[in-house]
Amino acid sequence: MRKSWIAAFTILAVAALLIPATPFFSPRNGTTRETPKSIPFSATKEHKLKLAELQHDMDGTALLMTSESAKDFRQVLMASGQSAKSASDRIQSLMKEHSHFSYVNWRTTGKTIHRGSIPSDKNGTAKAYLKEAEDKLRNGTGYESKPFTAASGSRYVVIGVPDANHKGAGMLGVIKHDIVKQVEQHQKRNLRLIPYPAEGNYRIESVAPNSTRDITVRNGEDNGNASHYHVRDVVVHFASRPGEADMEKIKRDVNAESIQQIGDTYVFRSKTLETEGLMQYFKANWKPEYTEPHYLYLTNETTEATIVPNDTLYSQYQWNLPSIQAEHGWTVSKGDEGVIIAVLDTGVQSNHPDLKDKLIKGTNIVNTGSDPDDDVGHGTHVAGIIGASVNNGEGVAGVSWYNKIMPVKVLDSSGAGSTYSVAQGIIWAVDNGAKVINMSLGNYAQADFLHDAIKYAYERDVVLIAASGNDNTERPGYPAAYPEVFAVAATDNNKGKASFSNYGDYIDVAAPGDSIASTYPGSQYAALSGTSMASPHVAALAGLIRSVNPDLSNEEVMEIMRVSAKDLGAEGKDNYFGYGEIDLDKALHAATSYGGALQTFPQKVKRRLEQIGS
Repeated sequence: MRKSWIAAFTILAVAALLIPATPFFSPRNGTTRETPKSIPFSATKEHKLKLAELQHDMDGTALLMTSESAKDFRQVLMASGQSAKSASDRIQSLMKEHSHFSYVNWRTTGKTIHRGSIPSDKNGTAKAYLKEAEDKLRNGTGYESKPFTAASGSRYVVIGVPDANHKGAGMLGVIKHDIVKQVEQHQKRNLRLIPYPAEGNYRIESVAPNSTRDITVRNGEDNGNASHYHVRDVVVHFASRPGEADMEKIKRDVNAESIQQIGDTYVFRSKTLETEGLMQYFKANWKPEYTEPHYLYLTNETTEATIVPNDTLYSQYQWNLPSIQAEHGWTVSKGDEGVIIAVLDTGVQSNHPDLKDKLIKGTNIVNTGSDPDDDVGHGTHVAGIIGASVNNGEGVAGVSWYNKIMPVKVLDSSGAGSTYSVAQGIIWAVDNGAKVINMSLGNYAQADFLHDAIKYAYERDVVLIAASGNDNTERPGYPAAYPEVFAVAATDNNKGKASFSNYGDYIDVAAPGDSIASTYPGSQYAALSGTSMASPHVAALAGLIRSVNPDLSNEEVMEIMRVSAKDLGAEGKDNYFGYGEIDLDKALHAATSYGGALQTFPQKVKRRLEQIGS
């Protein structure tokens, strides 16, 4: 049973040191919820709320890490019994797969196995904690130390897990917790607590959206009204494709360093000219259909039959899936391997134990020829929300049991990617069989180049899902605000608007995005917050709908998700939740009995009238 959240941060700081009896991730029960109200925050209040989200994610990640490590120890103890050889083999395999196990000690009557090394620190903290853990094990009691920092600068904890069948036996371990620091840096960028990306990286400028008017981003708050572009790049869509002689002239005129092409659209990078001058040159000399900066996109979870998976972190930490009625919806559909969901992101860890059986061949747009590996963490987390293996006794459960995930790396090691890379990623995913595309990324500037790729996918019946952004602003973010794209806002564990979530009349639905537990590089698990975490819930639902009724068009899939959503906030569609929070059970039942366009015609007419009147 899911108990109440720990409300006070002083309690959270202590709770992070223990595997609590009170689940960190669970929603509050037994409380009467007022209709959610959302108002713009001051910059100071928004900053404080984002810092609170950051602390939630760091504490939650520490809890996930320790809980999963203790589970691994229990599995070794159960499988090895009193056999030292069996224990040694299993520990070796465990440490090979999980590099965060720095030191492991298996012990039973008269037998002890040591693997790895104890990290050094000037006060002998690790050894002191191991001695405490050993004393607890003798009495059949579990143990978890406070976090400590070793001489290397890494963060560690010591845990002890008793053998339930043999008194005095058990396992001790020193676990590296650097993932908590990684999550801190990741989420400072993802929640826009720091300027991102750093100006000057790859010759990037921050500008007012849909202009080349320079502005300086001094802090995270400034990101809410900024777009970013490559300062010596320009995107040009020609009315007719230049011939070879014309192209040679252009190369000379702009002193071209590189040229990229998709159809009649080109990205020119000059060795000397900056974007403003390049745009003027092409407008004056070549009369293109459009010319624009080369923007960057940045990383932005009656009584009926239910299915409760056995994944070890599910019941205690994954509040998000029961919130969207996944346990009921899974009785209707668990997905289909033939319906592919593409993840346009930072890549995915291909050998993560909770993902390796769910991935198909992808591509790396950033470094052509390389595998789409994740060097940030964002894409692996997003992929796990969509489709971490379910009911495998491991880690977390994804929204979909069987849909395959196509990793398309369009964002680099800083978590940013250009218009060209995102557009190329969309086209590649469509051409290689994706039926749903998730884009947990965005920018505040419209780019015709990207919009062309969006239209290419939409016209080929692909469902496009995108995150709205994490700046608590009404300014439309793209690609989410394009009419062909299904835009997703984030809710918290009380079905309120997540404090960071962007809003506006372009929002279609909302989904959980507050401290969502999912997969993370290094075969680990982390809790992250953001509309980036909300969007993959919806992408997975689109995949489930297309699995249960493959004849539905992309627009019909999107309409089903709108009309089946649980209304939140003001009655009907509003700017904070769109049509409400997604409901897997209602959506999948609607999909199975869907009778064609006439079934949702009244809702479409009502929605169109609302748009005309607004």
